[in-house]
Amino acid sequence: MAELIDPSKLKQIMEAALMAADQPLGMDQLARLFAHGELDSEEGRAQIRETLKTLEVEAEGRGYELKRVASGYRYQVRQELSEWVSRLWEEKPPRYSRALLETLALIAYRQPVTRGDIEQVRGVSVSQNIMRTLQERGWIRVVGQREVPGKPSLYGTTREFLDYFDLKSLDQLPPLAEIRSLIEPLVMDDVVEEAREVAARERPELMDAHAHDHAMDMEPSADAEEDREAGGEEEEDEETVGADAGEGSGEGSGARRRPESAEGQTPTAEVVRLPTIPRR
Repeated sequence: MAELIDPSKLKQIMEAALMAADQPLGMDQLARLFAHGELDSEEGRAQIRETLKTLEVEAEGRGYELKRVASGYRYQVRQELSEWVSRLWEEKPPRYSRALLETLALIAYRQPVTRGDIEQVRGVSVSQNIMRTLQERGWIRVVGQREVPGKPSLYGTTREFLDYFDLKSLDQLPPLAEIRSLIEPLVMDDVVEEAREVAARERPELMDAHAHDHAMDMEPSADAEEDREAGGEEEEDEETVGADAGEGSGEGSGARRRPESAEGQTPTAEVVRLPTIPRR
């Protein structure tokens, strides 16, 4: 017969298990941590619930929290700190198209639904790739077939969907208007970033020219600073140039041409690639 575990030891065991688990732990999983006799035979689950409450309180004010989601309990980083914690990983978070997000929202709010139902609402066909992606992510599953000719599959969301979006149940889904306000900025950010990437890939000369012009625009101010430091005296091996185009004699302009290289050509400014807009 195993000996009853001290409450402080019970808390340490559960805390360690929650920290080590790679997925939320439900009551059954937490109960299986203990052998027969280590918990009170009648109040064992009540002990576990009480310990969970204690751990939840002790996490207050820290960088993590004990959160209950659809599959159980888990420790997770507080949402307001994700901006900094996410910098630990260099890879970009997955990007999803507007069509995929709208399809997922329709399934979540109107389940069970068929692809035909979704197409009727959106007014366009639903790509099989979208449905496959949502199923591979574990966010949707087939929950049955509609009793009509062809028996199309009915889709619904999963516990993994609730866990990913930090929900205990579908009742916690925000209003559709709020979902729309969250999706729109993400979609616009993706569109802008994708347009920049396409432009850089297909028309690199435009990006290079823009960066070159930007660098040349900064040239007069840098030379003027050198003039001030030198007390306005010109060096013998340098000649003044026009401030507008950087060519010709341009006497009295106050801007000077860079020293010519060994080949007799003026070195060009270094091309700087424009950074893409960071995703939120």
